Order: sequence, then C-alpha cells, then structure tokens
Amino acid sequence: MRLDGRRTSNNVDDRRGKGSSGKISLGIGGTIIVALIVWFMGGNPLDFVSQQAVDGLTTEKNYTPTAAEEKAATFAKTILAGTEDVWTEIFKQNNLKYTPPRMVLFSGSTQSGCGNASSSTGPFYCPVDQTVYIDLSFFNQMEKQLNAGGDFAYAYVIAHEVGHHVQNLLGTLDKVHQQQQRVSEKESNQLSVRIELQADFYAGVWAYHDNKDFSSLEDGDIEEGLNAATQIGDDRLQMQSQGYTVPDAFNHGTSVQRTRWLKKGLQTGNMSNGDTFSIPYSQL
Repeated sequence: MRLDGRRTSNNVDDRRGKGSSGKISLGIGGTIIVALIVWFMGGNPLDFVSQQAVDGLTTEKNYTPTAAEEKAATFAKTILAGTEDVWTEIFKQNNLKYTPPRMVLFSGSTQSGCGNASSSTGPFYCPVDQTVYIDLSFFNQMEKQLNAGGDFAYAYVIAHEVGHHVQNLLGTLDKVHQQQQRVSEKESNQLSVRIELQADFYAGVWAYHDNKDFSSLEDGDIEEGLNAATQIGDDRLQMQSQGYTVPDAFNHGTSVQRTRWLKKGLQTGNMSNGDTFSIPYSQL
C-alpha cells in the first residue's frame, strides 16, 4: 500500500509494555492457533475463549519496541486515520455524524470494556467502550500461521473491526444481538455470519474510497486481501483444525462468502449494497 505522507490517527491508546493484572484470557487450550480460529469464527473472541487465572501482575519493564513493531504501529495508526476520513464523509453524505472508535495497541494482555484480553484472542471490537483492540504481533501470526500476510491483508483486519463500529453506530449490532437472544443456536450463528460478512463488505467500502482519495492500493494488494478472506473462512479453518466442517457452527462465513462480500465492497464502494440481512441465508 502507498501510505507515505499520510496522517496518523491521534485516537490511539498505546498500552504496549504496560501489561495487565488479574485474570487473563489465554484462549482455548492456551494455544495461539486455536485462539486465532476462535477469533475468526466468532464475533467477540472474549465470548468464545476460555478464561484462566494468572496469579500476580504481568508487567514488561524497560519495554522497548523493535523497529518492525514501531513500523506496524505507525501502519495501524495510518489505516485508522484512513477509516476516520472515509467513514466521516460517508456518514455526512447520509446526513449522519460519524464518531470514530478508539484503538488500543497492547502487548501481552490488557483490560477492555468487554473484559480481559490477551494477544491470543486476536484483534476485536468492543462495543461497550467503542474501541478496537489489537496486539501488533497478530500480523506476524497472520503471515506465519495463516498464510495471510501482506499490508493490505493487515489493513483489512483493522477495517473489518472498524466495520463493526459502523454497525454499532447504525444500531445494527444491538438489533442483531437482541434477535440472537430469541432464536436457536443455529439461527444465532447465521445472524453472526450476516454481521461478519457485512463487516467484510464495509472493509471493502473503506478500501474503495481510500484508494479513490489517496491512490493507496498497489498491484497485488487486492489479491492479498482476498487471500486473507479465503484463509479465514469458517470452512477452511474448521477443516484445518479438525479435518471436517460443521456448517451449523459457522459464524463468520465461508471462504467463498467472505471473499465475495469483501470484493463487493471493493468494487462498488456503495454502503447501501451491503445488506446481508434481507438475502436468503443460502444465497449469501
């Protein structure tokens, strides 16, 4: 991506090196790869990872980020700024006011409005405090464990979480969460898929307008994003983790669905084309 000269967001709380105390979420089985799968297959990872108690206080004294990590932090702040610019304008065009989310950068573990979080939970959006949380080491995990590297792939992850913030501002998250309380687990998972696919679409909408405004996309960027969407499909992750798929347990969408909706956002840039709720589930 071409990001030279772009502004970075000031709406960032950098907690790297500060650690956390008390109970820390370590993910299912305490393993990063399973936690990654949980993040990609559920809405808020804190609802799906097991909580384990860690005695004492976790701190990182004399914390000094590497040059690579500082580059990743600047990248994340730049992408967040891009989402602020794009969504502020889109909301304005629809006679709405956009209030940007905060972003928390952390290392190891931290506290969120939705509970404790650790690096193994992966990036997530907490609607309670309207904040995107991310441990930058996740980008390395995407590249090495999921074969989903590349700067636009990383931007897609951030833009997807900001997409959940857009849904929160529009009241979509509240509406869906209320519906989920009244339906079966299978139907609840299907609603989750619709939410996640719309967030993928919104990520594509952001990229469309960011590229239009700043010529930010380079050759191969779109392919990186679509590859990431493919690698994190429910069907692919389930097959890799257990050797078979359970469609009723899907709650983020298949590889085909995720690439389809990301691509639709990238191609149209039109927020009104992202209705994933009126379409029959089989046609998503």
